[in-house]
Amino acid sequence: MQTSVADLTNPLKRNFETMLNDSSSNNLPNTDSDAVMFPQINLTPTEYQMDVFKVAMRQNTIAYIDTAAGKTLIAVMIIKEVANSLKEQLSQKKLIVLLAPTRNLVEQHLNAVRGGTDLVVDYYIGAKTGSIDGKNVDDWVANVWKHETSKNQVMVMTPKILLDALRNGFIDFEMICLLIIDECNRATGNHPYALLMKEFYCKAVNKPKVFGMTASPIAKKGSSVKDCDAQVNALESILDSLVYTIQNRTEPVKVTPSVSHEMRFYQPATVDLVELKVQLESLRLKFEEQLLEMQNSLKDNHKDTDEKHEILRKWLSNDHVEIIYCLDELGLLCAYEAVKICIAEAQKAIEECDSFKESFFKCFYFLEESLSNIAKSLPDGHRYLLNAGCDYEQIVAAGYITPKLYELLHIFQSFREPSKVACLIYVERTVTAKVLDIIMKRVSDACHLEVSYLTGNSTSDDAIQMETLESFRSGKVNLLFTTDVSEEGINAPNCSTVICFDIPETVRSNVQFIIMLERGNAKQREVACSIIRTEKSMMDDVKNRDPDTCIVKPGNLKETERFYVDATGASVTTGSSISLVDQYCAKLPAENQTGGLNDHLLSNTEDLSETKSSKNIDGSSSGAGTTKRKELHGTTPIHAVSGTWGEKLDDGVKFYAYKISFICSIVDVKYSSFVLLVESKLDDDVGNTEMELYLVSKSVHCKVSSYAELYLNAEQIENAKCFQEVFFNGIFGKFICWKQSGDPIEPLPETSQTLWSPSYLYLLLPLESIEPFGINWEEIESSVSAVDFIKNNNPTSRVEKQSMDSDMTDPDSPDIIHFANKSIHINEVKNVVVLAIHSGKIYSVMELLQDETANSPFEGKTARYPSYTDYFQKKYNVDLKYPDKNLLLLKQSHRAHNLLVDFNGEGILHGKKIRAESCKVNTDRQRYYARIPPELLVVIDARFEVVKSFYLLPSLMHRLESLMLSSQLREEITGQATNLCISSSLILEALTTLRCNESFSMERLELLGDSVLKYAVSCDLYLRYLKNHGQLSSKRSAQVSNSVLHNLGISCRIQDYIRDSAFDPTRWTAPGQIPLRTHPCDHGVETIQVPIDTKYHTEDPNTMIGKFCDMGHRWLVSKTVSDCVEALVGAYYVGGGLTGALHCMRWLGVSCELEPSRINEAIELASLNTYTPKLDVIQTLEQKLRYVFNCKGLLLEAITHASQGVRYCYERLEYLGDSVLDMLITWYLYKKHHDIYPGELTDLRSASVNNENFAYAVVRRNLHPHLQYRSGYLEGQIADYVKFVATSSTDTNSLQTKKSPKALGDLLESIAGAMLVDTKLNLDEVWRIFEPLLSPIVTPDKLELPPYRELIELCDSMGYFMKDAYGSKSDTITAELRLQLKDALLIGVGTGSTRKIARGHAALILLKDLEKRGITRKNQGQDDRDVEMEDNTTETNPSNPDPNENAKITLFDPQPVADTSNVEVPVLKSINTKKGGPRSSLYELCKKLQWPMPNFTSSEQKSRSMIEVGEGVDKRSAFNIFESHISLTIPKYGVIELTGDPRADKKSSFDSAALLMLYKLQQLGKLKIG
Repeated sequence: MQTSVADLTNPLKRNFETMLNDSSSNNLPNTDSDAVMFPQINLTPTEYQMDVFKVAMRQNTIAYIDTAAGKTLIAVMIIKEVANSLKEQLSQKKLIVLLAPTRNLVEQHLNAVRGGTDLVVDYYIGAKTGSIDGKNVDDWVANVWKHETSKNQVMVMTPKILLDALRNGFIDFEMICLLIIDECNRATGNHPYALLMKEFYCKAVNKPKVFGMTASPIAKKGSSVKDCDAQVNALESILDSLVYTIQNRTEPVKVTPSVSHEMRFYQPATVDLVELKVQLESLRLKFEEQLLEMQNSLKDNHKDTDEKHEILRKWLSNDHVEIIYCLDELGLLCAYEAVKICIAEAQKAIEECDSFKESFFKCFYFLEESLSNIAKSLPDGHRYLLNAGCDYEQIVAAGYITPKLYELLHIFQSFREPSKVACLIYVERTVTAKVLDIIMKRVSDACHLEVSYLTGNSTSDDAIQMETLESFRSGKVNLLFTTDVSEEGINAPNCSTVICFDIPETVRSNVQFIIMLERGNAKQREVACSIIRTEKSMMDDVKNRDPDTCIVKPGNLKETERFYVDATGASVTTGSSISLVDQYCAKLPAENQTGGLNDHLLSNTEDLSETKSSKNIDGSSSGAGTTKRKELHGTTPIHAVSGTWGEKLDDGVKFYAYKISFICSIVDVKYSSFVLLVESKLDDDVGNTEMELYLVSKSVHCKVSSYAELYLNAEQIENAKCFQEVFFNGIFGKFICWKQSGDPIEPLPETSQTLWSPSYLYLLLPLESIEPFGINWEEIESSVSAVDFIKNNNPTSRVEKQSMDSDMTDPDSPDIIHFANKSIHINEVKNVVVLAIHSGKIYSVMELLQDETANSPFEGKTARYPSYTDYFQKKYNVDLKYPDKNLLLLKQSHRAHNLLVDFNGEGILHGKKIRAESCKVNTDRQRYYARIPPELLVVIDARFEVVKSFYLLPSLMHRLESLMLSSQLREEITGQATNLCISSSLILEALTTLRCNESFSMERLELLGDSVLKYAVSCDLYLRYLKNHGQLSSKRSAQVSNSVLHNLGISCRIQDYIRDSAFDPTRWTAPGQIPLRTHPCDHGVETIQVPIDTKYHTEDPNTMIGKFCDMGHRWLVSKTVSDCVEALVGAYYVGGGLTGALHCMRWLGVSCELEPSRINEAIELASLNTYTPKLDVIQTLEQKLRYVFNCKGLLLEAITHASQGVRYCYERLEYLGDSVLDMLITWYLYKKHHDIYPGELTDLRSASVNNENFAYAVVRRNLHPHLQYRSGYLEGQIADYVKFVATSSTDTNSLQTKKSPKALGDLLESIAGAMLVDTKLNLDEVWRIFEPLLSPIVTPDKLELPPYRELIELCDSMGYFMKDAYGSKSDTITAELRLQLKDALLIGVGTGSTRKIARGHAALILLKDLEKRGITRKNQGQDDRDVEMEDNTTETNPSNPDPNENAKITLFDPQPVADTSNVEVPVLKSINTKKGGPRSSLYELCKKLQWPMPNFTSSEQKSRSMIEVGEGVDKRSAFNIFESHISLTIPKYGVIELTGDPRADKKSSFDSAALLMLYKLQQLGKLKIG
């Protein structure tokens, strides 16, 4: 390969041999063909794209190409080529980095790279959270970045994230071999693009290849040709690249339409608003002076007074500038809305601020008075000025809108068909976009167009931005007001129009481009023309270059001086040092203790992710430990029920025997005892357990007890297996299966080996008696004999049977019933257990039917079978030998039920309605009996009590198997620790969710475990960071956050043990039993455990949770795993105290070292605090506490506020005390209240553990005078609160109406922390002191929810909807709550310093009003409306519904006079006809209009034969049909009642009634459909 002169002189001509230090040749794509295909995205590069690609592969290039002309495809081509070259570089890791300035662009490029390559690629934006530690990208540490760089080939990110990672030494710049920079024209000044090149590119030895992309290489608006050349040269110098553009523009024009520039002129403003501006200026000066006075008065109390007030003055000035701008550019109407926007932002700031609140209010008052002054210049009802028919010229003449805005409205009026309108309106300021969005929604002439706005300020929500962009792209939004944040987020050529409301920086979009200019304003016109001229000149200049000979002109790009950390490569420059110092100071402790920076130039904190929580777990980047994410997990096999005797054996087996006895609550009802035989010995608390099983009208007490080892020989095992197969299949399924031809399959013993899996083996055998112990081998052998008889006597055989013929025809034995295998006297036939030869089902005999034979008419009343003889012949191919013999009436077996749940309380468990249909027993189900001739029945000599016990065994064994699994997990956790004794039932409770509908669940233990984890980690961190606490709270959160706990649980495979669905007996099978219902696995996983992979994660809300497939896989909510981790810690605390909890935490990977030596070190450090001057204060406080501190310095530190200005303060102890009080109170509540549901326990803790409650206790015990502080503001707060406590009642609601000073609650927590350290972590001693301080601790009967929450819960239970509105005046917030009852509209108005307080006052007023009407939360029963939506393909037939057929309307008397002039009738575009759709539509309508929820009542009609119901696609056959009655109350109108059409299930009948109601509302003019 020859090297040209240009190659030697041009530093940009670096091919991949140099860049990668490799001698391999540079393989370009096949340039002989114009069709280089990328099958993943199915795009073919054009000729000009290939041209740019070739140049870019030869040298560093800035691609100067129009928007939407395919720059991204070129980038993907380069990435693929570089990646191919990297395949030969196995010695070192190399990265490809693609940078884009906004989140939208990052995500677009991510999708392009993923679609165009098969490379491993990921993206990085500020909002992204890590799969390892759950933190945002900005908080990631070294090990997280190492994980990301090692797993990915391409990283797409914003430049600031890369810059920070490089500065902190998390990424080595030398790893980057290709750097692609989108919108590279931004690389000027201190933009991260420019800083990356100055700080790292210049210094790099092996510089990466650079490819920049831009639609215009200049950044400043209105630049001259000379300035543009300078900007292009500067950009080339910074990026060390040459600008290159398309040589032949013919092809791009075919791809993207040519740019069309249009100037739209508007008249200059003529309205003089000088007087109003003078008033606003006067207001600004007035409030700036007041701010200065506040600043001077607070200097002595706050160290940062000057800084805070300087910020407030700037804020006030900025608001003033925005208002004046809107007056000049938009008019009075827009200025008025701009002030309202500023007020809303000020309200948020005031709610969030803790100090200088009065100063904040000065800015707020300025805005309020400004709003008042502007309102005086507007007419009454100015909101409706722009309604249809308004005189725009008069409105402009009055100054309400400017001519500029009027001209914009003219443009919009030309847009006729919304489906063809996609208009971007670029504005310079954020406030302009927000205001125009508000105003345009009021313009009647533009009501056919959907309007929105998009801005890029720091407060904007990324999710909302993405949703807005998507709405615009999809056509849901027609007019989008935006700053340049969306300039590259939207493909401008897809827009119908782009309007520059303000002068643009450049004109570079291939689209109809309208620039708005003031008529006669020569300066504006010159700027616009200059932009167009310079753009053309620049394009021509770049196009005429020869890329092979042109080189970058020397610029002023210099290597930036930096300080390096050799260990990590982290660096800091003079520019970045300022922000570094700011970040460091923000993390310093208030007591001014010093700390350093680590080797990554971060605050000197230990990387908390270095624990087991940082294991490389492949998880999705976000959502771990949340309720939004669902994960596919498997199950763990139960080791205790594994065995080796499933195959045929020559020798016997030694079993462990466990007796099972049943005692019914009804004395006369008896059940047979059983024995469980397993090959492994069960733990004592598993093999000796008791439980209650709940039947419809009785309960059965079950007792399992260990007996002894028992030996069975091979023959006994085979017989026992046969017995188990016969009874489990014969009762719950069928013992014999039949082909469609009627030929029987052999009975199970011939084909059943697969039913006895080595991983799931046990025997359940009947006992003759418990004392003495004896297995009933006669019953077992009788079942074997029955099977042998069936094998030898096929009922379909045409061979004449001789066995019983003589008896069957014997006329002298009328009282003898002749079964297939034996004869029994008629008086002994009741409750005889029989096995039907033709069906394989087990029955029990009720009686002999004296008047019915097989020749009698078939009971089903169907023409298909005129008689029983015909029925058995046609259905089973059985010809009866003795059709004249009397039939037997047999009691049919039924499916097993979940007997672990007591439904006698109307299905209420844990305070919630049980919805698991598989658990419920239909107490009204009609009993069905079979009529079968005796010749088809084989008698099994087993007691009827044995059959009855079989219905108990599924629930019993499910519980036992769950206990075995819990015991198995216990063994994993506890290991060799002999000092821990945690019961398996406690472990089971920690593994069981509420979805199981058990009488226990993990919620209580989870609440306790949360507190224990918080306490243990807090103690560990407190003792570890004695001299520099850093941010202890954030460190604690990093260790016990849901995402971290989730990862800990996953790494320990806890997910495989969790029980997350109600026991479904139809899915349970015993060894030897054929599954009743199969759910084949469609997850693509061949093992029972599911690999940890993101492809098994989903956020689809329709995913079915908890249901197992046949492989044992099920979807779990991600948060369930973290909840289970907390519950296990709680279980070990209950069973083993703090020692047990710490043991469990160590197993999980959370190491907490609470060594005595560390505690002594903390005490020694605190003893250095000088307390002599405060000795009297300390002694008085000790007397009040009734505790004498060994280390007085601890107590002194606990009462010292940060404002004292000494080297210590209570912050560290307050952090510790917060956790200890939380745990002690939670433990107290856990032990004291066993019978309340978990949600109520949570409410009790919330009511007890909060700053308001602690502050109240401090004042009540007179501890507040001992707080040491220097703050006049805090002094005033405390004085006000003390006065409030002295004059108010002690109920919870009254305390919530006054916010306490945080310092008072902190004081109690810090004293608790000090006492904990002083007692060397003696929790019992701390609680002995603090229990009387906190008494009385709230109890369930005294619990009062916050008023607003109580009101919400009350409305939910009653089916009412509430609306809220807020306003403000001076420093007072007003909240208005509206609650529409059936007969009245209730309005509650409350005021307060914050929204929360004002809302609480308003809710309290409404609660009192409701109480007067006899409506309270305590007398409201459970909501019995069925609002559960199901995703089902069954559809409700909407054809020709007749809502008049059975409608009843009861109007209120007197009928209110309705004002319909301004009433907008709601529009329902369509009704979702899927199951649940009509109900959902009706509920949404009620919520929108504040109508009470509709009430449904259903009736059921039962039949012994099938009934056809419904029409069309909804037509079904069923034994039961349902009809639902619906009642809907419309306030101020009346009550509408309807009855829906009959349906085959209850919820479909609800849908039918809801559908008729919707059409009735349409008929009444209350609703529009379509």
